[in-house]
Amino acid sequence: MKLLVTGGAGFIGSAVVRLAVARGHQVVNLDALTYAANLANVASVAGSPAYAFEHADIRDRAALERIFAAHEPDAVMHLAAESHVDRSIDGPGDFIETNVTGTFQLLEAARKYWAGRGKPAEFRFHHISTDEVFGSLPPDPAVRFTEDTPYDPRSPYSASKAASDHLVRAWGETYGLPVVLTNCSNNYGPYHFPEKLVPVVILNALAGKPLPIYGQGANIRDWLYVEDHADALLLVLEKGALGRSYNIGGENERTNLDLVRTLCAILDRLRPKAAGSYADQIAFVADRPGHDARYAIDPSRIRRELGWRPSVTVEEGLERTVRWYLDNEAWWRPLLDRQGVGQRLGTKA
Repeated sequence: MKLLVTGGAGFIGSAVVRLAVARGHQVVNLDALTYAANLANVASVAGSPAYAFEHADIRDRAALERIFAAHEPDAVMHLAAESHVDRSIDGPGDFIETNVTGTFQLLEAARKYWAGRGKPAEFRFHHISTDEVFGSLPPDPAVRFTEDTPYDPRSPYSASKAASDHLVRAWGETYGLPVVLTNCSNNYGPYHFPEKLVPVVILNALAGKPLPIYGQGANIRDWLYVEDHADALLLVLEKGALGRSYNIGGENERTNLDLVRTLCAILDRLRPKAAGSYADQIAFVADRPGHDARYAIDPSRIRRELGWRPSVTVEEGLERTVRWYLDNEAWWRPLLDRQGVGQRLGTKA
């Protein structure tokens, strides 16, 4: 199968690209190479005859139509997005332009391509989204997001992703475009751009800097190892029911404080400090405006219909992640100089 993967130089997108090539798919990686993208993420497959790269923006309809015509993909996996909540608070316009307008342009280019080929039934447009579109949950562990949970986005980021989800469903219903959708929980793992919690904690710890935790660290997230997520995404593309959405979770709920303490304990063991623990660097900071209290995925549908479950616990995945960062300083060191990295963002409210 030939896949057009948007955002394939990003964190989750590059995991999809690497896995898809390893499984024998042909992959066209379409990426605008904005601040969080990094072609080093796909260096391991860049020399493969099954891989091609297109430097383009999903808002550019002419470029999209050229790429569809040149590569003739069998499916689209749409991961390109602005994704950092704090940045969306400071600059929501980029999120509307890329996540909403960009998704519209990609849908229209895909529809034109699909219709021009006689509307093949096997074509798929797989839209990858987030559990943040569902809003915030109470602390009750029995209450989790399902595919039928009403949308209730609370940040400019989640609102833009909710809008893109609605567009994809509308193009499926109105035009018959063969679509599948997924909404995932918090990803972590190798190649994670150093503005999100897990890489920030690892790299700040190694640098002797404070480990910032919003509020009191009580916010709960369901943590999904990125390589497990990539596996689930390819499965949904290949076997998911047309028009269906699937929630993908790690089945690993942790408070932010517990997660950071786990990371500190792993670092204490793998790269011990001369004195004390990395947990001594934990610093509680002013909370993010509108910070959702809890996200948790009910993965019953994807488990029941497609037989998928995550392969690692959060403790196993975090250890793999820490080891990767310890072994790959040449990857992350240059990224620390990129715009906004290491700065507190998202305080404008």
